[in-house]
Amino acid sequence: MLDVTLIRQHPDQVRQGLRKRGSDADVPAFLALDAGFREARAAVERLRGERRRISAEIAARRRADAAADELRADAKALTDRLAGAETHLARLAARHQEFLDGLPNLPDDDVVAGGKENNEVVRTTGAPPAFDFPARDHVRLAEDLGLVDHRRGTDLAGNGHWVYRGEGAALEWALLNHFLDAHRRAGYEFVLPPHLLTYEAGYTAGQFPKFAEDVFVVEEGEDGRPERFLLPTAETALVNLHRGETLDERDLPRRYVAYTPCYRRESGSHRTADRGTLRGHQFNKVELFQFARPEDSDAAHQELLARAEELVAGLGLHHRVTKLAAGDTSPAQAKTYDVEVWIPSLGGYAEVSSVSNARAYQARRGGIRYRPAGGGRSAYVHTLNASGLATSRLLPAILEQFQRADGTVVVPEVLRRWGLPEVLGPARR
Repeated sequence: MLDVTLIRQHPDQVRQGLRKRGSDADVPAFLALDAGFREARAAVERLRGERRRISAEIAARRRADAAADELRADAKALTDRLAGAETHLARLAARHQEFLDGLPNLPDDDVVAGGKENNEVVRTTGAPPAFDFPARDHVRLAEDLGLVDHRRGTDLAGNGHWVYRGEGAALEWALLNHFLDAHRRAGYEFVLPPHLLTYEAGYTAGQFPKFAEDVFVVEEGEDGRPERFLLPTAETALVNLHRGETLDERDLPRRYVAYTPCYRRESGSHRTADRGTLRGHQFNKVELFQFARPEDSDAAHQELLARAEELVAGLGLHHRVTKLAAGDTSPAQAKTYDVEVWIPSLGGYAEVSSVSNARAYQARRGGIRYRPAGGGRSAYVHTLNASGLATSRLLPAILEQFQRADGTVVVPEVLRRWGLPEVLGPARR
């Protein structure tokens, strides 16, 4: 959520930031609403104060055995006026909150305007593999090697699902183990959160109310809002670990790593870019999360990016880092870098880590503050997240980049300690 004081004091800055995202939020209309809201709130407080004064005077007269009939009549009339004023204030407050809830985060100053066509490639590592044989795509390789069973996955759960089998399941689990081991050694606390979350969790993360249709709803309230849903990413759970809390500055940063499946309603199609495990309703991901002091969040952002990129480089994969334009950045985030691996059959890249800084946007929604060590008023923390990493696109990259002419695939050396062979060959299905 944006700071309402920022909107009041710097409306042009807010409008400019929203325009970079292509948002058409009517800031002048909100400022008029805000003025009415504050006036109504002040009126309610004045009436409440008057009611307290009259109540105290009635009590004093009662103790003095003095008549108070006229004051009681005034008190009743005041109570009626107050009820009407409170009803009016409640309506304005609901509209006020609805507007704030619908606003995306403001992009950082160095984030360019526009959509994905304006994304900026920051750096590229390695070179695309060159094959002197007819290269296979990841779908054929996974099927020929008995690693992924798409037909039975569809039979079990419908389109957008698959089954990892044999060495495919072992490769998936080795990736997860490798990532978790690396992050734990770096000092991140391991968390296994619930997969079912409440509406408040989605609201804090910035998922609700605007993007409720993107999640799998398990339990719906009478008003139609998702009271419980399957988490779309562990970030949605991790940002809520300290919801409503005031942390000690000396305990910052808080650094967490979680493993979860991720459940998304959006799935792929029969397009080449969506085939196989590249896009589905359920996939595995290791997620990194930090609660940081505002003055440390830029450094924390770069640290998370370095961690994600180091893991991809450690697998030996050709990849690049892209800085997203404002319109391609998630609404809750102020700045995002994507780490993208090369998929030869696509002739392009696929994102395996999204590394983002939400600044105070999520913390303000969730009431997550910290208490300065030197005293003074509490302040909102900054929240940051990174995929560390998502595996469903790494598998296609590994299969395609490390394939050999005989149809086998070389396993990255860092994964072999988890019981995998040096080379994946055909298996019985």
